[in-house]
Amino acid sequence: MIDFMDQKGLRELEARCIQDEAPPCQATCPLHVDVRGMLAALGRGDFAAARAVYQKSVPFPGIVSRVCDEPCQGACTRGQVGEAIAIRALEQACMQADVPRPPVKKLRARHKRVAVIGGGLSGLTAVADLSRKGYDLTLYEAADRLGGRIWQTSATTLPRELIAQDLALLSELDVAVKLETSPDLAAICQDYDAVYLATGQGEVHVDPLTYATDQPGLFAGGSLLRGHWSPIASMSDGRRAAVSIDRYLQKVSLTASRSNEGAYETKLYTNTTGVGASDAVPLPVLGYSAEEAIAEAQRCIQCQCLECVKVCAYLEEYGGYPRQYVRTVYNNLSIVMGERHANQFINSCATCGLCAAVCPTDFDMGAVCKTARSVMVQQKRMPPSAHEFALRDMAFSNGDKFAMARNQPGTTTSAYLFFPGCQLAGSSPEQVTAVYDYLQANLSGGVGLMLGCCGAPADWAGRDDLRAAALAQFQESHAALGRPKVVLACSSCFQMFKARLPEVELVSLWTLLQEKGMPETAVSGASDAIAIHDPCTTRYETAVQDSVRHLVSQLGYDIAELPRSRETTTCCGFGGLMVYANRDLAKKVVAQRIAESPADYVTYCAVCRDYFAAQGKPTRHLLDLIFGSSHDGGRGPGFSQKHENRARLKRQLLQERWGEMVTGAEEYASIRLNLSDALLALLEDRLILVEDLQQVIAYAERGGHKLLNAQSGHFLAQFRPNTVTYWVEYAPDGDGYTVFNAYSHRMDVGEGKRP
Repeated sequence: MIDFMDQKGLRELEARCIQDEAPPCQATCPLHVDVRGMLAALGRGDFAAARAVYQKSVPFPGIVSRVCDEPCQGACTRGQVGEAIAIRALEQACMQADVPRPPVKKLRARHKRVAVIGGGLSGLTAVADLSRKGYDLTLYEAADRLGGRIWQTSATTLPRELIAQDLALLSELDVAVKLETSPDLAAICQDYDAVYLATGQGEVHVDPLTYATDQPGLFAGGSLLRGHWSPIASMSDGRRAAVSIDRYLQKVSLTASRSNEGAYETKLYTNTTGVGASDAVPLPVLGYSAEEAIAEAQRCIQCQCLECVKVCAYLEEYGGYPRQYVRTVYNNLSIVMGERHANQFINSCATCGLCAAVCPTDFDMGAVCKTARSVMVQQKRMPPSAHEFALRDMAFSNGDKFAMARNQPGTTTSAYLFFPGCQLAGSSPEQVTAVYDYLQANLSGGVGLMLGCCGAPADWAGRDDLRAAALAQFQESHAALGRPKVVLACSSCFQMFKARLPEVELVSLWTLLQEKGMPETAVSGASDAIAIHDPCTTRYETAVQDSVRHLVSQLGYDIAELPRSRETTTCCGFGGLMVYANRDLAKKVVAQRIAESPADYVTYCAVCRDYFAAQGKPTRHLLDLIFGSSHDGGRGPGFSQKHENRARLKRQLLQERWGEMVTGAEEYASIRLNLSDALLALLEDRLILVEDLQQVIAYAERGGHKLLNAQSGHFLAQFRPNTVTYWVEYAPDGDGYTVFNAYSHRMDVGEGKRP
């Protein structure tokens, strides 16, 4: 379980999201020029912004844009699909913008003297960086001019006026320059607090991380480290040596936090699938024109990961990515007093695991959100309205009206146990009966039946206590039946038991149907193509996915795979209780999924089937194809009808199969209501059950707790049976009541508390 209060663990979790890692061009550049940002500015024609980005990292931008040996180009991701970006040519192009050098900013004088021996690019960079930090710099150069090997570059490639313009920085920094001077190294080391040797020559042992030598206060870098001249690497040496000198003079660690200095291999992953190949814009001898530079910059694919955001409407909805979201979650959980603005964000995740399936580092935002929900519950900061309806539905399924466990009629032991789950029983109770009959006919040793809920809604809601209670209820009944193998039709139940009850032997109904063969009543379909939607809880259940496809093919259908299926399947919008926490987002998720294919859908999750069909997408449950269904791919029953279906299923099974009668219906259940189709649709949208209306009216009529609208003749009554207050507008109608409107108030406001 994630410990959000552990700073070390939090940072490690954040680091697993690689979106903030540098693109390959920037990581490979020893000076870490923000090439991506520079090219983005160039691509939109903003040369001034591009130059500002470039010279932020490069102290002598005019020179470097002409002589850089551009290791970045070899690492350019665009080179995987076409030609790499001509980065140095674009650096040169952005320098055409008439942008003055930003004013030099120096820190307060530190009263420490530093000598730099060698006026090449390495020494010049060290001088520029250390002078800005407030040190008193003296630069020694044996030649009669600064720049070292840059003068070997032709004037056509590197105009001399550019050298003069760049080196004018030294005057602004008040650097003391001594040309044609080759000082004695031993004497210099005595006279200065620190010395950087950047002559390209010397026989000193240099630490490759800190650039320190065996002599305290003496640092060395540049070409003497590698035996060949690399302009950009030499500048990096100067910069890294300057960092060490600054630390040395401040008497702090030279080695701490030095990762990713200089060139390094980035962790950033960029998916180039779908990126078309393109050739570089031809480079004229004198460099790109403005139009050519813009065209070449626009070839940059702007490397980033965001693999999870690309496929997840939830992650996209909030405009960020996991690294940022983890910090948001931490901040939300850390609030002691005040408003918690990220509650809905935390509760809106489907916890389906798609983000981890596509992430190069397996980062699971769903696991983060599930843990955060548990913490919110423990802190008593979880708004009751977020998951109240789902938890109430679960309580109904594990209550007396639905829950039951029996051995096969006429037996006292069970080798197998069919656990259909609550959703299939609510949506298609006749299929529960049909499957149970099939199992009894095809499995030996007795097949028991257990009705109830596995506790998945509580698990999604962070209610560990209610999940544990649901599992304990299952375990007690399972043990009483002799701990038989459990046959499961619901993938959510499968994952819950697999994760929480590993000692229970599980059997998928779909693999069993493939093994035993479908019933003779199965109706073969036409050769029409049908798209299979894999429930998100089967993401890694390859055997189950294979069995489903085998069964669909055996029924005569051609399978049109959805763009994201199997391991990368998407959630229907119900998972993680998204539909209750964020209705608008859930509708968006459903709409995106059903738009992925014009073919009719088939799935093997009752919730997925009902949610797709409710949006007008012809969708069948696999059991519809095998055993038939009254839905016929259309809208399934509403919430109230699902409750009634479960209760009726239990009564029917106990009476017809076991000869038992179920009594004890609630008093209010006998109240007859007249409800229009429009009102039923409204109740469904507002998550109000018919039994809620019955309870309100029973309470009002029993105690006179109602208001009369004299003009309309309607009564208005309210009742709060649990955490929700229900309001009903109604009028007597014969031996029942006509209901005109109903709404609820899902908020728990306690003494001195804020929701």
